Order: sequence, then structure tokens, then C-alpha cells
Amino acid sequence: MFFRLIYRNAKRSRQENLIYFATLVTAVASFYMILSLERQDVILYLRDFESMAVDRLFALMPILYGIALFLLFFLVLFANRYQLDRRSKEFGMYLMMGMRQRKLFALLLAEGLLTSLFALTIGTVIGGILAEMISLATSRLIGQGIIDHQPSFSLIAVAYTAVGFLFIQVLALLFLSVQLFNRELQQLLNGQVSKKQALGTTKTNSLTFVAGLIILIVAYYLALRYFWLVNNVMISLSVILGIIGTILLIRGLARLLNSLAMKTKQTQGLRIFTLRQLQENIANRAISVAVSSLLMMLSVMFLAEGAATILSSGDNLNRDSSVYHFTLLGDNKEIEKVLTSAELAPYVDHLNPLTLGYNQTADQVDWSAFRKEIVDHLPEGVVDPQVAEPGVYNISTEIPEMENILGLVDSQIGYLITESGYNRILEASNQPTIQLTDDQVALYVNPTVGHANQPELNQLLVENKDQPLLKLDGQQMRILPNLAMKDLVTDRSITIMAALVVKDTRFQQLVKVENRETYWNFRLPQTLIDRDGLMTPMKEANDLLNDKGFYVESYLQNFGRHLFYVVAGSYTMLYLAFLFLVIGCTVLALQFLTQLKQTKSRYKTLSFLGAKADQMQDSLKKQVASYFLFPLIPAMVSGTVGITAMKTYIRYNADFLPSISNMLPFVLMMVGTFLLVQWGYAWAVYKTATRDIA
Repeated sequence: MFFRLIYRNAKRSRQENLIYFATLVTAVASFYMILSLERQDVILYLRDFESMAVDRLFALMPILYGIALFLLFFLVLFANRYQLDRRSKEFGMYLMMGMRQRKLFALLLAEGLLTSLFALTIGTVIGGILAEMISLATSRLIGQGIIDHQPSFSLIAVAYTAVGFLFIQVLALLFLSVQLFNRELQQLLNGQVSKKQALGTTKTNSLTFVAGLIILIVAYYLALRYFWLVNNVMISLSVILGIIGTILLIRGLARLLNSLAMKTKQTQGLRIFTLRQLQENIANRAISVAVSSLLMMLSVMFLAEGAATILSSGDNLNRDSSVYHFTLLGDNKEIEKVLTSAELAPYVDHLNPLTLGYNQTADQVDWSAFRKEIVDHLPEGVVDPQVAEPGVYNISTEIPEMENILGLVDSQIGYLITESGYNRILEASNQPTIQLTDDQVALYVNPTVGHANQPELNQLLVENKDQPLLKLDGQQMRILPNLAMKDLVTDRSITIMAALVVKDTRFQQLVKVENRETYWNFRLPQTLIDRDGLMTPMKEANDLLNDKGFYVESYLQNFGRHLFYVVAGSYTMLYLAFLFLVIGCTVLALQFLTQLKQTKSRYKTLSFLGAKADQMQDSLKKQVASYFLFPLIPAMVSGTVGITAMKTYIRYNADFLPSISNMLPFVLMMVGTFLLVQWGYAWAVYKTATRDIA
């Protein structure tokens, strides 16, 4: 009989309270998704090429797991509190009929565990499907055809999910049971009565609303003004003022609804009743609604951050400036012998022993003529840094292009590249080669530094193509315009900001042998890639080279490192965004339904007074829609301010996003998902509410 009661109650809870059960399923799916990360295709790939970074990431996973556990505990706590409050009269009847508190706790625990098992089963399946979809999507969208897809199901993740979820479920039930048993029997039988709240005067409420609005504006100003300085005091003050302002704004606006209801002349239907119900729901729970708004704001910000990371990943993972698949350093004769051997020759194409040298002193190059032209081409309002702050330069996309070039010139460009070596780079990238005359050099600027295409520099060089712009070792030299900027090596065996490309004979004259370094670059043959794909031959060549004793860097390492940044940033941000959104919506939903339970008698009174069922349902629909919009609007505004502060002032990277046409579909998908979750919760609340008042 006892076990039949447990099963019947658990089944009824699942059927009657969809939000409660859906919340438990969401918690399980969230646990599984974060714990199955190590089985994702991208992570399996990174373990081969960025194992140390991945190990550091997973060393931090217990912290993320703990944060998720903490947040989901409150999610489960809210859900269980609502469920127990709904059944308080039932529990009072059990106690009045002689059931002991210990047995009632055993009943609650057994029901909770049975419901949890159902939630575990469904949540694990949903989490597994979502994890599989994410794994497949990331391997296709940002894997650039390199990463193969493998099933991502993880039994270890299932086990840890079950342990973590059951732990917080039991802990929540234990905590709530203590509160439940501390109530008087009469309180259990009658349920909690809605407390009467002072609504204040119209003048007071208006002042509260205006004060909240002003405080929010001040918080926005502090965020936008001081985030770029990373001023912790001002940032903290901005956060505190933002929280206070949100609470006051929502409380003041909600209480003004009472004044609106008093003054309205439209008495058709249940308009006044709807306004007063909404006012009471929000004004009496302003802090809870404000917390939900803040959680939604964080969700918007993290969603934008994660989306921006993914959207900007294409440029980092598949740069146009990348040319080679491998770069080797070591004994030149041995490297040449290995790369031309029968074992490795099938993997080598466009072999380029690129020789660089550093042998210049300040008096070897006279940049004065070139520098004067650059200063003349500085944008209006930009002062020569050498005059404003001598020796101080910042090079980034935020700084005008010509100011960047000026910084490179003043830093004394000391590297030289042979003409033949750079021409082999151009040939490998299907670009036209250059042919320098005896009085010409070419200026190379690293494509990852500042403005990659350097359009203003090219325009200046075209205008002065016949004019000598510098002196090299005492000889007047012209600078060749329109040089295609490409990566010199595969990854980062050498990172130089700028260099001069000179004729081979001049290179031999200017650079001593001991100041030269040769980087052996090569690509995989295109026929091999077309036949076997990129991943397989690259891994085969990588395995053959690793035991030769040379310094080897491959495109996979370059790709893997950038991919790690994308995964670590986007996955964590999107996961937390989803978590905050679900928690915020759940708090709103359960607060509304709790208030509805306490004011349920009002709908019976309306029915006695002649109100029709469709009128009451229409009133509920308006209440639910307005109740969810109240925190959503400030959350969107605050989230937009937060995104602006982070991107414009902290990151110093205004062009972190690709073109609008490329980003728009993904952004619309993210916004659509955000609003769909909101709508789903609102719809579930409406359906539950209409059933409760029926």
C-alpha cells in the first residue's frame, strides 16, 4: 500500500506539474552536457595537439562543475518548494490521520527519488542528444573538415550526472522537509495565505521608479566609462548600483499599476482585475523578479560572448594569410636529406628553405623620407607619437593604420628576407611573384598585426613608387607597392612584425652567416589532400617527422591552439548563458504559480459574479505575458550595455565580428533560442494556471 501510494503520488506530480518535472529534466541534461565535454570531437582532437592546454582546462572543470552544482541546487530547491507548497494540505491530512513525520519524510524522499529516476532517464537521453548535436556541429562548423566525428556518449558522465543530481535532490528535500515539519498543522491544512502588502502612495511609487531609473543610468555610465580602465572599484560600484536600480525600477513601476487601475475608465472585461493581480504579483516579489532580470541579463551577455567567439573563429582558424602545413628547424643538410627522402617525399610540395637575417643597426637604414610621408598621411587629429609621447606605441586595429606603420618604422625594422624565399611563399599561395630592381626593396608587415591588408600603406607606396623613400647601407631605395602579406612560417617558430624583402645578392652582403636562420616550409600535395583529405596525410607526415630530432611545427598545432580558445570560450559561455536563462525563467514561473495558488479564491469569486471561463483565461494570459516582459526588458537593456562595455572597452577589438551578412543568421538563431525558451516557460505557466483555476 505504501509503495503504491509512492508510485501514484510521483506519477501525479509529473502529470500535474509539468514545470516541476521539466526543471528536473533540464538539471539532468545540463549536468550531462558539461560532464561529457571530454568526449566531444573537438576535445578528442585537441588532446593530440594541445594536450597541456586541455589538461589545464579539465583541471578547472571541477570548479565549473561545482558552480553548476550550486546553481542547479537552487533550481531544484525552487522546484521542490513549489511542489511541496502545492501539496501542503495533503501532507497536513497525512499527519492528522496519524502518519509520523519520519514516515512522511520517507514518503517524500521515495517520491522524489522515483521522480528523479524518471528525470535522470529522460534528461540523460536529451542531454546525450544535445551533446551529440553540439559535437557534430562544432566538428563541422569550426573543424574546417579536419576533425572527424565520433559518438560522444560517456558512461562516466552518466554516472557523475546521477550522483550529482541525486545529491542535490536529496539535499533540497531534506532542507524543505525541515521547513515543512516546523509548520503548525493548521498552516499545512489551510496553506500559505498571501500577505497583505502596503502599496504606498502614487507619489512615493513615482519617486521609487524615477530613483531606480536614475541609478540605472548612473550604473550604465560607470560601466561604459570605467571598464576600459579595469577600475575594480568603479566596476563593483556599477554592479551594486545596477542591482539596486533594477529592484527599485521594477518595484516602483509595478506599484504604479495600482494607480493606473484606479484611474482607468475602461471597465470592460477584467482589465482592472488583471492590472491589480499583476501589480501584486510583481510589487510583492520585486527582489525575486529583479534577480530573474539580472540572471537574464547575464544570459544575454554570455550568449553574445559565446556567439562572438564562434563567429570570429573562422578568421582565426582559416586565415587567408596561412600558406604552409609544416615548418622545420635544425641542421639544414639533415632536414633537406629527410624531406627529399623516399619516405617523406610523397608528403612534400612547395618546399621552401626560407632564410631570414638580422644584421642591421640604426645607421644602416635611414627611414627619414618614408617617415615624413607617413606623418603627412596621418588622419586628421592624429598627432605624431614621437612628438606626443616619444618611444610609446600601441599597434592594434583600434589605431589608425598609418600610425601603426609609423610605430614599426620607429622601432627600427631589423629583419631581412631574401627575394627568392618570399617569392616561393607567393608561388605556394598562388600569388604573383615580385621582381626587385637593384634600387628596390619590399616592405613586409605581419598580416596578423594591425590592419592585415594595409590599404593605406599600399596607396602611399603607389603614389611614391618612383621616389626613393629610404636609404639602405647608404644607397637610395624605392619601396615596391602591393606586396601580398603572407605568413612566413606555419605557426609561431618566428614572429616578426615587419621586415624588408631584398634581393638575394644584397642579403648576402648585409647579413653575416651567424645572423641567418633557415626555416624549412612545405605544403602537402593537393592531389594527396583531394584523395585522402587533410587530416590523414597530415597526421602521417607529423608522425614521421616527430622522431627525426628536428623542431617541427604543423598547421594542426596552429589550428589546435586557436580551436582551444574557441572551445574554452564559447562552450563555457553558452553553457552558463543557458543555465542562467533557465534558472531565471524557473524562478519567475514558480513565483507566479505560487502567488496564483494563494489567490485562487479570487477566481472563484469572479466566477460567482458572472465572469466567464474564457475571460479569466484571457486575464491569465495577459498576466503571464506581462509578468515575463517586466524583467525581460530591463535585462535586454542592461545586457546590451554590458556587451558594449566588454567589447568596446575591455577587448579593444571593435572588428571582432565578421560581416553583418555572415553573422546575422547565427545571431538570429541565438536570439530566437533565447525568446523560444522564454515563450516555452510562459506557455507552460499559462497552461498550468488555467488548469489550477478550472
